[in-house]
Amino acid sequence: MMTESKMAKADQLTRFMFDDCPVRGLHVNLQEVWRHVAENKAYPKAIHRALGELTVAAVLLASNLKFDGNLIVQVQGKGVLKMLVAEATSAATCRATARWDESVVIDDNMKLADLLGEGGMFVLTLQPAQGEAWQGVVELGGDSIAQMLMNYMARSEQLATYITLAADGEHASGLLLQRLPEQDIEEDSWTELSALAGTLTEDELLQLDAETLLYRLFHEHEVRLFAPQDVEFACTCSRAKVGDMLLLLGGQEVGEAVVEQGSIEVNCDFCYARYVFDDADVNALFGSDVVATAQQELANKQMNH
Repeated sequence: MMTESKMAKADQLTRFMFDDCPVRGLHVNLQEVWRHVAENKAYPKAIHRALGELTVAAVLLASNLKFDGNLIVQVQGKGVLKMLVAEATSAATCRATARWDESVVIDDNMKLADLLGEGGMFVLTLQPAQGEAWQGVVELGGDSIAQMLMNYMARSEQLATYITLAADGEHASGLLLQRLPEQDIEEDSWTELSALAGTLTEDELLQLDAETLLYRLFHEHEVRLFAPQDVEFACTCSRAKVGDMLLLLGGQEVGEAVVEQGSIEVNCDFCYARYVFDDADVNALFGSDVVATAQQELANKQMNH
């Protein structure tokens, strides 16, 4: 019997627990959020699918953060797919992007391992709002985002975890089961629950709300659903952050770029916001006329040659 249930809407995270064994779970269904991520770039279908799965995975993992901050999941490769990255926050916001060799035609059904090639890495970064960041890096293991995550969790968290993910043009969804830490569970019980979760089809995962899905899988168990939490797309880029990046580059390099190009344009990889800094913007940023200095140095070089 399920209690505290509520029909899940799009872009929601639903937590649940098994009252008859020490296992917790999470269900995520993204629609508008996923479309907001995917519409920014013409992703090949195989990369589009993998990025959707990683976006959901980041939301699932970030929901367990014990601090205010961000969780970043990256899959890095040396094949046609160079990087998938998804970032989710403790406030249930997320963003994601991918980089790949856009000169290559990619088959719709190309597997993730083939996209990434040899020597791929899985990177998970935790960034608390207060305190130092932490990063874990392991070699890729498995031929899907879900399998890579389960392998990572087994090695780092040492908690039995089952994850299934799916994404298409309209939805990106995921289901996570995890044994509660420091509590004993009969191996047969965990095997049964993960086996039941394994019967879930991709269409069911993408289309069904949390309550219907969990009843379909676990109606013989005592499952308690909690009120769903809204998930939103949010990008943390800003003009101030781009300005900080330019300051790190230094006045000489930035001044020379403005002399050569007329202005500096920076586009966000996640939301494609466009930030333009002209000579007045750059001079104000550095508190001196770095553009005039760069012009003078360029003129001196030309005279010397």
